[in-house]
Amino acid sequence: MTATDPTTLSGLDLMRWVQSERPTDVPAIGRLLGTRFDEVDPGRVVVSLDTRPDFANFLGTVHGGIAATLLDAAMGCAVHTTLPAGVGYTILELKVNYIRAARTDGQTLTAEGTVLHAGRRTATAEGKVLDEQGKLIAHATTTCMILHADG
Repeated sequence: MTATDPTTLSGLDLMRWVQSERPTDVPAIGRLLGTRFDEVDPGRVVVSLDTRPDFANFLGTVHGGIAATLLDAAMGCAVHTTLPAGVGYTILELKVNYIRAARTDGQTLTAEGTVLHAGRRTATAEGKVLDEQGKLIAHATTTCMILHADG
């Protein structure tokens, strides 16, 4: 495992560390899918991945779960950038609207997550996934519960 203790970093510092170091010794869904952290700012995260045939549904297009996972990552990580060290979060609700299918031929899908509200107990965010031509693939909202060590 990595020498960096994530509990000692603020959410923003942790997301920036992941962006710059791209740790490979930490199991993560992002590593499995090939997700990249393109931009990390307070309250905003942009992630992307390149589609591949393994992402196909039975119709031959990218499975909706891939877009949902991208949205979950972008929005959840955007919320995480607002949290101090030692404070975590969990997703309470994820609402995804699918607009159009995406191809599995290596096109880049990009998800942007933006925090709408960051409170002591809950946070909300919105997100969108675009293809390489800037066409909307899906959009979503999320509600997160903030987890403080002191309860």
